[in-house]
Amino acid sequence: MISSLVNPDDTLERQNQKLLEITQALIRRVEYGSEHAGAAYAQFERAALLEKRVRERTLELERTLNLLHESNARLAGANRETEAARRNLADAIETVSEGFALFDASETLVMCNSRFCRDFRDTAPELRPGLSFDGYVDRVSRSRYLSLPEGEIPATWAERRIRRHKDRHVMFNVQLAGDRWLQVSEHRTANGGTVVLQTDVTDLIRLERQERARLKDKQTRMIRATLDHLNQGVGIFDEHARLVGWNAKVGSLLGLPARRLHLGASFAGLLEQLGEGVEFTRGIDSAEFGRWARGDGAREPIFFEVRRGGTVTLQIFGRGMPDGGFLISVTDVTAERDAARRLHELNEELEQRVMERTLELEDALAAAERANASKSRFVAAASHDLLQPLSAAKLFIASLSDRCAGGAEMAVLGKAESALASVEQIIDALLDISKLDADRLQFDIRPVALNEIFDPLRVEMEVLAARKGLSLTIVPCALTIESDPAYLRRVLQNLISNAIRYTETGRVLVGVRRRGGTARIEVRDTGPGIAEEDQSTIFEEFKRLDTTASRNEGLGLGLAIVERACARLGHPLGLNSELGKGSCFMVTVPKSGENMPRQPRPVRPNQPMGLSQVGMIVLLVENDRQMRRAMSLLVESWGVNVIEAENAEIALDLLDDLEITPDALLFDYQLGTGMTGTQLYEVLRDRLGALPCTIVSAERSPDLRDICQALRIGLLLKPVDRHLLGAFLSGVADTMTAAR
Repeated sequence: MISSLVNPDDTLERQNQKLLEITQALIRRVEYGSEHAGAAYAQFERAALLEKRVRERTLELERTLNLLHESNARLAGANRETEAARRNLADAIETVSEGFALFDASETLVMCNSRFCRDFRDTAPELRPGLSFDGYVDRVSRSRYLSLPEGEIPATWAERRIRRHKDRHVMFNVQLAGDRWLQVSEHRTANGGTVVLQTDVTDLIRLERQERARLKDKQTRMIRATLDHLNQGVGIFDEHARLVGWNAKVGSLLGLPARRLHLGASFAGLLEQLGEGVEFTRGIDSAEFGRWARGDGAREPIFFEVRRGGTVTLQIFGRGMPDGGFLISVTDVTAERDAARRLHELNEELEQRVMERTLELEDALAAAERANASKSRFVAAASHDLLQPLSAAKLFIASLSDRCAGGAEMAVLGKAESALASVEQIIDALLDISKLDADRLQFDIRPVALNEIFDPLRVEMEVLAARKGLSLTIVPCALTIESDPAYLRRVLQNLISNAIRYTETGRVLVGVRRRGGTARIEVRDTGPGIAEEDQSTIFEEFKRLDTTASRNEGLGLGLAIVERACARLGHPLGLNSELGKGSCFMVTVPKSGENMPRQPRPVRPNQPMGLSQVGMIVLLVENDRQMRRAMSLLVESWGVNVIEAENAEIALDLLDDLEITPDALLFDYQLGTGMTGTQLYEVLRDRLGALPCTIVSAERSPDLRDICQALRIGLLLKPVDRHLLGAFLSGVADTMTAAR
């Protein structure tokens, strides 16, 4: 009832006034009403309770209204602050010199400043908050102020723009009408929105163009200055074979008038202008040159020569460029070609002189060989004739010694008998030397056990050693080698007897060292030793270092026989000696292969025309004296002329002094000091051209084989196989014969 009487829309004062009036009315009714007092009192109690509840509700309502008033006040303050912040933000982005736009996470435009898309005047009015990003791109793509790239339509531009928008960071330039440029950049916000900035970069791009043009002009001037200072003629053509760059030299070399050389001149026209005055002499012809210039795609480099006016030789080189054009260079090589022609004429003249000299040398060599053969035949015949009366004289002296009883007569007969024995030894040595010098000598090369040679020598030489109080040891060896047993025995016999003769105290030792496929026989003594400067002269005839020795102790033919025999057998002979400590003579022989067929080997290589008939000249460079002398004797015995040198420097000086080109080269690999054999070959190849060459070395490394293969030269391993050496020289001789 009260709720119906009190209007909630009334003010609190009005509501309180109504409640007081209602209370007073209820009191009057209780006091003056016609009903009984109990009912009135009950109504009064209800009215009092109602008044209390109304008062409590009124207080709560007042508190609520107070809270509402406070909330409304704070909301109003927040709205004022928000509006102020929004106005400040709008003012801030409006002051930015760049176009600014903000899209939220749903790709909807939130706000932008007046500079955003200001250059797109037909589109800017449509850019309002609430516009989607796709709608923004679509409107910009259809603006007439957007300069689209050539061949692109608005739809494809918009599609490409949306595709780039998917990247997290985007920056690109957009060309506008009127040669203006905008740089557009996009940045993602923390809540997934997008900030778009537009910057006018027209001035920067124009400055960049000016700078690029300036640099291009400067580069052009530098290229022009470079071309003008070249000693070659240069022409540069674009992908359409039109002239874009040249120097004055190309016109003067090709004989083209200056009016024909202008920017854009066609290559075909210039080629036609050459006319009959230019003759293509080497490489390609005019038609092929034109096809090369007109070709599409990558051009292979070309190189050819032409002759202009019959006197000037021009070398032309052409190469394609990455942009499809090409470049040609023209060089005057007239002087070089004339020099080459004169050099060729001089070379022919020199070859003629060398041939004449070679024929003279062949005649002299043939005469020397005939004289040597006559000498050998004379020595052999004289030795045979002299041995007969010597034997008879020895018999007469022996018969006289039986009849003489006096001591004085016996002493005289002893000296006479000793003198005859010495003469007999000399004659035997001369006979051996004459046989070794004879071309017709044949050796019996076959497998032989070293013990078969050592055992007889031990029995024979132990007696001589015992007479001088020396110890002789010949170490047994079960190896089987390949050699002529008779001549090898004679070589070792001379070496051992020579060691015993010159050793006063100590011992003589004979042993064998195995070295790969060879065996090195060593004869060592504890004698006085041989000085280095004398180690080559001891192998000469009638040379003895001990001048106090009597004639009965030999005339110095033993080592000469040893050297000739080793050279003819192909057994390298070596010597190591030191004064006061003794000497060691070494003979290297090949070991016999197991289970191999035994065939007699010829002592000299097969020579189709004979090495002595081609007049071959061989340059031999070997730093070991004994090895150099042995190889020289062997090669000279085949009729080949040998130029010896100890090292590379001496060899080069000899060739410069003699002014000849050898026909073949034999180089040791390790030459002691300076260059190696392969390096010396490279020097001579650069000077004289490729020559037949073989490296002689004891080194068996794969590296040396690879070097020789790369240089295309031969390799002979020490100890040198005389048959392989002969085959190499025979091959050179065949080449020389075929060239004639």
